[in-house]
Amino acid sequence: MIKRTLINEIPKLLSFFPVLGLIGPRQVGKTTLVKVLSEQLPKPILYLDLENLNDYTLLEKDPQWFLEQQTDKIVVIDEVQRMLSLFPLLRSLIDQKPEGGRFILLGSASPELLAKSSETLAGRIVYRELTSIRLDEAKQSNIGLEQHWLRGGFPRALLAPDAELWYDWQESFMKTYVETDLRLLGLKASPIVIQKLLRMLVTIQGMTVNYSNIGNSMGISGVTIQNYMDYLEHSFIIRRLQPYFVNVGKRLVKSPKLYFRDAGILHYLSNIDDYDSLVTNIIAGHSWEGYVIEQIISRLAGNVHPYYYRTQNGAEIDLCLLKGNEIVAAFEIKLSNKPSTSKGNTEAVQDLKSQHNFIVTPSSEAFTINSLWQVCNIENIWEYLQPLKVLKE
Repeated sequence: MIKRTLINEIPKLLSFFPVLGLIGPRQVGKTTLVKVLSEQLPKPILYLDLENLNDYTLLEKDPQWFLEQQTDKIVVIDEVQRMLSLFPLLRSLIDQKPEGGRFILLGSASPELLAKSSETLAGRIVYRELTSIRLDEAKQSNIGLEQHWLRGGFPRALLAPDAELWYDWQESFMKTYVETDLRLLGLKASPIVIQKLLRMLVTIQGMTVNYSNIGNSMGISGVTIQNYMDYLEHSFIIRRLQPYFVNVGKRLVKSPKLYFRDAGILHYLSNIDDYDSLVTNIIAGHSWEGYVIEQIISRLAGNVHPYYYRTQNGAEIDLCLLKGNEIVAAFEIKLSNKPSTSKGNTEAVQDLKSQHNFIVTPSSEAFTINSLWQVCNIENIWEYLQPLKVLKE
């Protein structure tokens, strides 16, 4: 098992909150993490999997009576999105005994989607997302940048013995995701349409989203495409990075940019299965951009918010971090280890008044280009971000 950093945070959260919602895509390792964590918790764990017919029946028949008998345990309910009717009952049970660490809910849907479909547990639940394995976590198991970027961070995909098994895992994952998981979350679209949409989204990785253009290409309305993409985002497959708006008196681009959150999924959908094919592919630059953005965002503190910045006159920054009312860091992401900046990059950081501006490369040595720009690689960027207090502790 590759050790996940999140495991260090969970005991403290459970000591205060009655419910921990551990969310993230299917197969990312949520169940494994909880089972490893059980050795560190003050009470034994009762694990219930709603994909197991026996467990599902147990909670469907008389859930209140059953759960009232388990107050001496931490009850873990896996794939909770399959029985959202439990949420009002959990709220009632918690209000009767509002102590920390009563339930851990594991799910493959975002808090926003769960909240729309169920009774809220606001004030009683804290959510944490288990992302796919980050590079810093993979490095602890001697997995290097090339393998991690190519294969992505899903544990079984990352650790597959060869490229053929990696491809087979990705194919199985996407089939289950498209044909089963999205439907359980409420998406009313045929698997063929979603498969076609995913392939189309590969072509706009790292670009701004125009729902109408995508819809026209598929013979579907732009509103419907936006709804489909909501589900893809709420189930952790894509990220729409929003633009930063600042009153600079300029015409700003206002559409989000699209990224696949896991590079391995992007590469599978692009029929890329080895590193040489990746770095020579037309999507390499946008793939690297999305990969770095995901590595940074997955380590941000809760009070730091990511955006991109672009004006219609060409000023552009790939990623900027907002803390309070200040842009505390800006990033240009380059696949070349001998990067340069453009006039648009410099104009953007002047608009944003950012004092800490970085060009992130795969493996270049750290150096400064001028008073505005620091070049660093994906592994030493953290040395510069730590003092800015934008990362999780």
